[in-house]
Amino acid sequence: MSTQEPKKTPEPSGVDLARVALRAAKDAARARGDAAQQKKQARRGGGLRSGARADGRDPMALGSAINRLITERGWEAPAAVGGVMGRWPQIVGEDVAKHCVPEKYDEDEHVLTVRCDSTAWATNLRLLAPTLVARLNEDLGHGTVRQIKVMGPGGPARRYGPLRVPGSSGPGDTYR
Repeated sequence: MSTQEPKKTPEPSGVDLARVALRAAKDAARARGDAAQQKKQARRGGGLRSGARADGRDPMALGSAINRLITERGWEAPAAVGGVMGRWPQIVGEDVAKHCVPEKYDEDEHVLTVRCDSTAWATNLRLLAPTLVARLNEDLGHGTVRQIKVMGPGGPARRYGPLRVPGSSGPGDTYR
């Protein structure tokens, strides 16, 4: 039986020691840099910024920017009513929506103006107005819409004939 002596690994020499030391220094620097970068990101909220301090010029998502603009300008109620105008068929029903269309919202008076395509539908909508006001206020918040102003169909556009006298203001200019 022979006994084998364990092989000794040679001690690293000067060049090998330098490589090992350099690798250890790079790893340590990388770890410190990653930690510093993470701290920096946490301090600034994780987003991109325009400079040293957070300000209004920093980039933000489009939805956040629009919500901020609506809040700053006080457009919450008109924006909500605009959303209702987009969902008009779901709110009033398909039959009514085919014949009655919301035209405008007066924020000062809290009045929603609706135009109907016939006088019969205008009468029908006037009868439904209290129910619609309650339904709209459920959706938008109490007091957003106080009244629905129902408009009948508009008359035909006034046309002037080809034999118009220059300088006249129409048929009413005869009775001055």
